[in-house]
Amino acid sequence: MSREYEKGTFKHKMAEAANLPKDLALGLPVVHVTGRSEACVENYRGILEYTDSLVRVQTKCGQIRFTGKHLQIEYYMNDEMKITGRITAMEYV
Repeated sequence: MSREYEKGTFKHKMAEAANLPKDLALGLPVVHVTGRSEACVENYRGILEYTDSLVRVQTKCGQIRFTGKHLQIEYYMNDEMKITGRITAMEYV
């Protein structure tokens, strides 16, 4: 068993024992989607690709891919961003 897996398991167990939200304790992404026109992503690491039909975002546990039409990143800060436009799909990669 790898050390990364052991660390992840330990952190997961500690978060549960302390009744902490997993996104806070483990740095997992949180995505809030409002209809087909808006998505807020918290706890992301970076923007990998940004076009009017595709936005790829790197997170601690992988990538999140938004596809659609007229996509825009309305704002982004160190730990949160808002994507607007006609979102047709969201995929975890």
